[in-house]
Amino acid sequence: MSRTTKPDSLTLLLLLLIAILSISSVESGRPPFACDPRNGLTRSLRFCRTNLPIHVRVRDLLGRLTLPEKIRLLVNNAIDVPRLGIRGYEWWSEALHGVSNVGPGTKFGGSFPGATSFPQVITTAASFNESLWERIGQVVSDEARAMYNGGMAGLTYWSPNVNIFRDPRWGRGQETPGEDPVLAGKYAASYVRGLQSATGNRLKVAACCKHYTAYDLDNWKGVDRFHFNARVSKQDLADTYNVPFKACVVEGKVASVMCSYNQVNGKPTCADPDLLKGTIRGQWHLNGYIVSDCDSVGVMYDTQHFTVTPEESAAATIKAGLDLDCGPFLAIYTDLAIWRGLLTVTDVDMALANTVTVQMRLGMFDGEPSAQPYGHLGPRHVCTPDHKQLALEAARQGIVLLKNSGSLPLSTSRHRTVAVIGPNSDVTETMIGNYAGVACDYTSPLKGISRYVRTVHQAGCSNVACKANNLFGFAEVAARHADATVLIMGLDQSIEAEFKDRAGLLLPGYQQELVTRVAQASKGPTILVLMSGGPIDFSFAKYDRRVSAILWAGYPGQAGGTAIADVLFGTTNPGGKLPMTWYPQSYVAKVPMTNMGMRPSRGYPGRTYRFYKGPVVFPFGHGLSYTNFKQSLALAPTDLSVLINTNLFATKNYSTLSSKAIRVKHTNCDSLSLPLHIDVENIGNMDGTHTLLLFSEPPAAVKWSPNKQLISFHRVHVIAGSKQRVKINVHACKHLSVVDEFGIRRIPMGQHSLYIGDLKHSISLQANLEGIKN
Repeated sequence: MSRTTKPDSLTLLLLLLIAILSISSVESGRPPFACDPRNGLTRSLRFCRTNLPIHVRVRDLLGRLTLPEKIRLLVNNAIDVPRLGIRGYEWWSEALHGVSNVGPGTKFGGSFPGATSFPQVITTAASFNESLWERIGQVVSDEARAMYNGGMAGLTYWSPNVNIFRDPRWGRGQETPGEDPVLAGKYAASYVRGLQSATGNRLKVAACCKHYTAYDLDNWKGVDRFHFNARVSKQDLADTYNVPFKACVVEGKVASVMCSYNQVNGKPTCADPDLLKGTIRGQWHLNGYIVSDCDSVGVMYDTQHFTVTPEESAAATIKAGLDLDCGPFLAIYTDLAIWRGLLTVTDVDMALANTVTVQMRLGMFDGEPSAQPYGHLGPRHVCTPDHKQLALEAARQGIVLLKNSGSLPLSTSRHRTVAVIGPNSDVTETMIGNYAGVACDYTSPLKGISRYVRTVHQAGCSNVACKANNLFGFAEVAARHADATVLIMGLDQSIEAEFKDRAGLLLPGYQQELVTRVAQASKGPTILVLMSGGPIDFSFAKYDRRVSAILWAGYPGQAGGTAIADVLFGTTNPGGKLPMTWYPQSYVAKVPMTNMGMRPSRGYPGRTYRFYKGPVVFPFGHGLSYTNFKQSLALAPTDLSVLINTNLFATKNYSTLSSKAIRVKHTNCDSLSLPLHIDVENIGNMDGTHTLLLFSEPPAAVKWSPNKQLISFHRVHVIAGSKQRVKINVHACKHLSVVDEFGIRRIPMGQHSLYIGDLKHSISLQANLEGIKN
């Protein structure tokens, strides 16, 4: 038998210190990327000195690198440089709506089995809630930093996707904030601010707005994104496609922009100096790097045959302003491009300066990660109760009530047994959409509803393709004996996804028949819940009296089932609004996906609520509540004087008044603001959240403008019987301007109309020529 002795106080102290260091080691899990203070050979190098300005450190580092080293740092899987104490780095990580393992830079396992999976972006966009979007970004970056510290992720996240959801068939529309450029721009800036959580020039993580630009076709009728040449007018580029990217850079201060696979007007976006150097850097002043979509530089040469030789493609992209290649192409062919004189070492240095600057802003050259501002984040900061609650709240806010004949909310006393039917009724992974990671946990719709009442479950179809109706009889029996029936139908990634555009807008297979037969058999009210990223033409259910209510849940994330149940039973009063137009099937028969025009022309109906005037299943901005709101104007000016820059007349430049519309840059925008006060009153019996949407319409004489356009939105919670005042500043340059045929933004003079629900208010704009002498 061994003899034990009581440890002395010094031993106990040493054991405690070892335990603390062990915990710290487990939580950080990552040695320094560079500038390790324990490495005597590198810790004193000038680029490691944190007291120096970043540009000085960057210049020092570039001066120490050899050309072969520089070239291998131009790609996403950047090499290590052992002699300088720099480790290899994988740039590609994703965080579209939670930390994802789609990119090779992130993996789950060990202390990080999963991360909070928020609703897909199209669902969160339906909340029209900027503060929610920013808060989600903050949470995602907390978890991203924690996983970086644990050696499981990077710090550069190629999210969000801010392309315009132009065509309802697009498989990746689910990743976007919808069809409206203002909404998409507000989402982009808010989510990026949350993700990056910038303190001065320092970043928590680096976000990336993609895919620039006019990218919204993946694979439709034999036309794929690798071969597609998007023919876009200057007008549509300026007032639609580029708007979210500009907001991302100018307002969100994003650290990166990704150029897309497609060509725009015959030139690959990643090799277009006007789009990259000219616009992103020159006009918008990006403080960060430009990265290619994965293998798009190779696609430019191999598939689009843009240049004769591969080294010419390499040179064209770097010269145009590309800094980083997601793929091996630049690592292989840049050296030959320099040898042939197509490219200089200075060109390569400029690209590397942009990427290394971002790494330094992230603290990657500041030594020990655990000693940095976010070094304390670890496994206990991932999938926290607060994060899970935010995922639930986001799903609740994004659900849209499309139709209600009075059957919702359901009652736990009257509807004690509910039949839960449909191919999406008990799904989990379907709820998180694409570009997702591994969720913390799931609550399926069936599980969520079961927390309220007794349920009887029948899938009806084995999957959303619903290619057979042999199980419909069981679903009808369940509906016949239940107090209420909830049908959970729609789509999933087998129907709409990256590289998978839809052929039409109808429910797949026999889904429509299942809905109709179950509604006919149901003893109680029948509620239809749709999961999808894109719009669906379900006109049959909209006009079927036996389908008494319809909800759209998008892809509601890991807590989707709880959120759906909370809305069904009135724990949550729905307040979401559609971020895209829901077209009838007849629309897509008239419109090829390859037509990028936004405005209508002969035989072509135009796109989105801004230009399309035809029939819809449900319009952009539609969404009901369990209560009723009344809006009224409390303060609304009726006229505004627009002062023109007198210097233009001194130089005989009268073009500013072309078409009775003043160029925005020819007036003092700071002075052109109008206060608008709107009272929102809850005249119902239930507390609720109202989303106020403010639209503007230019004078009728302006033929090239949108029908109307969203200029502002505000989400306000109003207690039953009370009133809230919303104050909006309408800026003429930002909100009342339109883009002409040449891509120039102008403010039309004359009568502008503002629309808030059923309210209409007119504002007269007049050019002020006082003091101008000929």
